[in-house]
Amino acid sequence: MWISGATGKRLWCGSGEDFMKVLITDGNFKHTLAAVRSLGKKGIDVTVLSHMRSSISFFSRYTRRKRLAPDPERDDRFATYLLNLVEEESYDLLIPVSFAAVMQAARIRKELEHHTRVPIAGGEALRVAGSKGLTVRCAREIGIPVPETYYPGNGKEVEDLGRSVTYPVVVKGSEESGYVCYARSPRELKSCYERLAPYQPIIQEYIPGEGYGFFALYNQGQARAVFMHRRLREYPVTGGPSALAESIYDPLLEALGRRLLDHLGWHGVAMVEFKKQPDGTYVLMEVNPKFWGSLELAIASGVDFPYLLCRMAVEGDIEPVLRYRVGVRFRWPFPLDLFHAMTNPRAIPRFFADFMDPSIRTDIDPRDIAPNLVQLGMTAAEFLIRVREGRFWRPHGTPYR
Repeated sequence: MWISGATGKRLWCGSGEDFMKVLITDGNFKHTLAAVRSLGKKGIDVTVLSHMRSSISFFSRYTRRKRLAPDPERDDRFATYLLNLVEEESYDLLIPVSFAAVMQAARIRKELEHHTRVPIAGGEALRVAGSKGLTVRCAREIGIPVPETYYPGNGKEVEDLGRSVTYPVVVKGSEESGYVCYARSPRELKSCYERLAPYQPIIQEYIPGEGYGFFALYNQGQARAVFMHRRLREYPVTGGPSALAESIYDPLLEALGRRLLDHLGWHGVAMVEFKKQPDGTYVLMEVNPKFWGSLELAIASGVDFPYLLCRMAVEGDIEPVLRYRVGVRFRWPFPLDLFHAMTNPRAIPRFFADFMDPSIRTDIDPRDIAPNLVQLGMTAAEFLIRVREGRFWRPHGTPYR
């Protein structure tokens, strides 16, 4: 099917002499590699940005061009770099992958859209989804269960709170994931809060249970693709990205995820993360206003979010994709599942046995093996760095003694 590109040039989406051109950021992430492979296999011309020369996506056979760029998490010049690049070269679509890249692109959305399409949510929706505190307030207003949440403004308020809350509690940076600390006493609460103070932390009750996710692609407030999964193994073992996950369908999970994204009038992709308590109740954890780490599971289950996003952005809309295969299990052996096994010795037998289970898919692609070989080297380096910095065994602490 012929489609019109951002410059008016006729482009062939999928095969032929002319291809859609896509610019994608954060080549160091495994889900960026998933998107690159997805699009590249369909003949889409993919340029990858990263601040790291060793980024795994740089080594993929499906990366047409690679460019070193400022780190969007640490360098505000990333936005200017993006704008200059799309002014100089013709791209039909920009896909920012990390939270930092999404937010920097959002700052200059109008300027970028003079040159390319930027399928991300609107400013107010991004503001709410990008803040855990605002997300909780919004979800509570529309009847979605959330953890008890506190918003201390200084150390004195934390000390006062520490005498009244029920432990354990979780201290979280207000933006992005990864800035998490478990506290089991007033002393630990104060220490966690001080450690995360640069990230404007909130404090929440600890919610036990398994991690579940609702994933979606929206077109101006209308769902165009949905997917759900549950985490079977994760790293850190106290809560973190999926090391092994399974596709599932639960109408309640879908209803809750849609309720929030519908309310926000969402556009683009998003992940709505929940904990499922032993009584079956879902409790909202956060919204990721971007692609997520377990993206390959969705693709393997029949919901090719990167390709659907490209088609929606360029064609204007797509037919909804609301069905997919359930029971598909996907694994990320290096480094996540290896680190899970190393910090949870009971999982070591399964780590090795799962290599022999043909029903479990992995991100190891024999047709595009170079990125996986780079992953092995980076796994060793990541292990040494984490051990040296004391972030390997339980980097966030543990909720229980």
